[in-house]
Amino acid sequence: MTQLDVLYRYAIPPTEAVALAVARAREVYGVRRISFDEAEKSVRVEYDATRLNEATIHQLLRRAGLDIIERLPMYTEPAPVAEPAPAAAAK
Repeated sequence: MTQLDVLYRYAIPPTEAVALAVARAREVYGVRRISFDEAEKSVRVEYDATRLNEATIHQLLRRAGLDIIERLPMYTEPAPVAEPAPAAAAK
């Protein structure tokens, strides 16, 4: 089993009907967890990559009625470290 996560941003908060449809998507074999972050307007899906792929997860959420805008990165790359300026030549 290979566990992966994917994170999406949605436009409109899910209605009760959409929330129920997303709950039914949890019953799909290979979907491990679906969690919402209302403040960030995002949904995170944990799934088994040996059973499903990211395109299938996206399709499950769209068919449930969730208005997905974009896929978000799971992490941000650290800012590059600035190189120290060379020391001035001694006089």
